[in-house]
Amino acid sequence: MITIRVKNQEFSNIQAVLFDKDGTLEDSQSFLRELGIKRARLIDAQIPGIGEPLLMSFGILDNQLDLTGLMAVGTRQENEIAAAAYIAETGRSWFESLAIARQAFVDADQYLQRNPRTSPVFSGCLDLLKALASAGIKLGIVSADSTANIKRFVEYHQLTEIIQVMLGADQRYKKPDPALFLQACQILDVQPEYTLMVGDAQVDIEMAKQAKAGGVIGVCWHQSTATSLKNADVIISQFDQISILDS
Repeated sequence: MITIRVKNQEFSNIQAVLFDKDGTLEDSQSFLRELGIKRARLIDAQIPGIGEPLLMSFGILDNQLDLTGLMAVGTRQENEIAAAAYIAETGRSWFESLAIARQAFVDADQYLQRNPRTSPVFSGCLDLLKALASAGIKLGIVSADSTANIKRFVEYHQLTEIIQVMLGADQRYKKPDPALFLQACQILDVQPEYTLMVGDAQVDIEMAKQAKAGGVIGVCWHQSTATSLKNADVIISQFDQISILDS
């Protein structure tokens, strides 16, 4: 088993590491902000005046993405339901409201394409993943994004041979349900206490803590403070703060 050092803290007997994707491996902040704005504008074009409240519900304030808000940490379904709820307040039926929200989301997807240019990987991401895999660590990604998008991310960056688990929001369990973490561990055939979680959101931290993970690493890229990560065992601002000590 491997010992992983993160800053001044060591995690012993580690067999696996699970990563969040958006905001942890992939710098998707700008893309998610633009996607939320496009969704709100498309709905506002049909229902004038609803755009600003929608942006607030998505967690987009003063053209900035709240990294603890709905667009940043919520699933697509959760965002759709939130949008439909605001539409329903205008007197439309729930069926019509949900249909309007879903179509706006589909149209926004066609307008804005997620790719390595709009959502590049963070510095050191690929080097860290490859180093962990070379040391014999099993790797997985658990995300609020869809499993299909995780697979596209993995395939584009040629990580298919080292990412052994990909679980998205379309699975049975979703963050912060610890069952999602336990499911990934089961697939990897490792115990939670020998597995680290690396994520940038409170849902990542709480999921892993409840699952009795071997350690929880918070990632803070864009914020000067990270109160949402206060329950993490250690918080990093760059991937070279994670190192492999021995095997």
